[in-house]
Amino acid sequence: MSSKKKSMTDRFLSGVERVGNKLPHPITLFFILAGLTLVLSWVVSLFGISVNHPGTGETLEVTNLLSKYGIRRVFSEATTNFTGFAPLGTVLVAMLGVGVADKSGLISASLKKMVLGAPDKYITAAVVFAGIMSNVASDAGYVVLVPLGAIIFAAKGRHPLVGLAAAFAGVSGGFSANLLVSTLDPLLAGLTQEAAQLIDPAYTVAPTVNWYFMIASTFLITLVGTWVTEKVVAPRFGEYTGSYAEELEELTDVERKGLRWAGVWLLVAIGVIAAMTIPEAGILRNDAGEIIKGASPFVAGMVPMIAIFFFVPGLAYGIATKTIKNDSDVAGFMSESMSDMGVYIALSFAAGQFVAYFNWSNIGTVLAVGGANFLEAINFTGLPLIIAFIIVSGIINIFIGSASAKWAIMAPVFVPMLMQLGYSPDFAQMAYRIGDSTTNIISPLMPYFAIIIAFAKKYDKNIGIGTLISTMLPYSIAFSIVWTIMLIIWFVFGLPIGPGAGLFY
Repeated sequence: MSSKKKSMTDRFLSGVERVGNKLPHPITLFFILAGLTLVLSWVVSLFGISVNHPGTGETLEVTNLLSKYGIRRVFSEATTNFTGFAPLGTVLVAMLGVGVADKSGLISASLKKMVLGAPDKYITAAVVFAGIMSNVASDAGYVVLVPLGAIIFAAKGRHPLVGLAAAFAGVSGGFSANLLVSTLDPLLAGLTQEAAQLIDPAYTVAPTVNWYFMIASTFLITLVGTWVTEKVVAPRFGEYTGSYAEELEELTDVERKGLRWAGVWLLVAIGVIAAMTIPEAGILRNDAGEIIKGASPFVAGMVPMIAIFFFVPGLAYGIATKTIKNDSDVAGFMSESMSDMGVYIALSFAAGQFVAYFNWSNIGTVLAVGGANFLEAINFTGLPLIIAFIIVSGIINIFIGSASAKWAIMAPVFVPMLMQLGYSPDFAQMAYRIGDSTTNIISPLMPYFAIIIAFAKKYDKNIGIGTLISTMLPYSIAFSIVWTIMLIIWFVFGLPIGPGAGLFY
C-alpha cells in the first residue's frame, strides 16, 4: 500500500473517529431519543396525519405524548417499560448459564482445543471458525480468542498480528454466523417481535428464526475469512522479526479431564431435552403436538435451554478441574456474570422507555405504512430494497456499535415497513444482521476496538487505529459482498431461513 493511500485512509478514519466521538453514550442516546419522541409526537400530531392500519383497517393518528394522558403514562408505566422490555430477561437468563461456563474455564479450554487440534495448514481456518463459534458466549471471544489467535500464530512461526486479524474477523465480522443459537438470537428476536407486533399483535419471533441461514453463513465466512487472511493480510505483514513473548500452552491433563466430563454432561442435558421433545406426546410440544409452530413450550423455553446447555457442562468442567469447589463458587460465577451486564441493564431501561414511547405514539406505524406506500409507488421493492437496507445497517453500525442498540432504533421502522411490502420480520432481522456484522471490524466505536489495539501493541508498539482498520477492511468488504450474494441466492430460491421461518410475511 502506497504512503499516499495510507495518508488518505488515515484522514478518512480520523474524520470517522471525530464524528463518532461526538455521539453520546448509547444509554444517553436512548434517553435523548425518548425525549425527541415525546416532542416529535406533539409536533406531528398537530398536522393530523393518519393512516389505515393494514391489519385491522382502523384509522390511526400520531398520539401526542406531551398531553395530560401521555405524561401520566410516561410516569406510571416507566417501571413496566423496563421490566417488560423483551430482550432484558432473555439475555440475563441466558447469561446465568454462560457465566458459569465462562468463569469455570470451560469456554476458554473449548476454544483452545478447537484451534490446537487443527493441522498447521488448517490453522487459519480453525482460528476463524473458532472466532465465529465463540459468539455463543456473547463477547467472550474478544477477550479470549483474539489474543489466543496471535499467540497461536506466533508459536507456529507466523506473524502474530495475522493470527489476531483472523480471530478478530471471525469473532466480530462473523458475529451473526454460528452453528448454534447464541445469546444474540433471543436478544434480537425480542426486539423484532416488539416491532412486528406494531402491525400484527399476535406475531411471535423465536430465537431460531435465522438458524438455517446462520449455519450456512458459518462455513461461508470461514472460507472467505481464511482466503482474505492468506491472500491479502498475511502478504502485507510478511515475516515477523520480533521476539515471541509468549509460548502456546497445550491443554493440561486437568483441562482435558474437565472437557471430557463437560461433553458427557452436555450430552445428558441434550438427551433430557430431547426426551421431552421428540416423543409425540412430549412435554415440550404444544397441545397440537407441534414442536416449532404454535408457540410451543420448546420454542418458548429456548432461552432457559441455552442457559442449561452452558450451565450443566460448565458445572461439570468446574467440578472436574476444581475451579468449582462448592455452591458458593457457582453463585459467585453467576453474580459476576450479572455484574458484567450492568451497562446492559442500564441500557435496557433507557431503550425500554424509547421503545414504549415510540409504540404509544404510533409514529412507527405511520412511518411504516407511509414508507411502504412510497416505496411501492416508486417501485423500489424486492432485492434492491433489501440490499439498500443491508448497506444502511452497515453504515449505521460504524457509528453505533451495539447490535441491540441499533436494532432497537431501526426495527420499529423497518420491520413494519418490510412487512407491508410482504417480507417477514424474520427476513428483515436476517438482512439487518449481515450489515451489522460486516462493519464491526472497521468501526472505532465498537466497544472492544480499543482492546484489540491493546492486544496488537504487544507485538507492534507503533500500531494505531489506521493500521488496524486498514488490516480489517478487506475482511469487511469481502464479507459484505459474499454474504449479500448468499442472501440473494436464498431469496431467489425461496429457501427457509430457520425452523418455521420463511422470507415472506
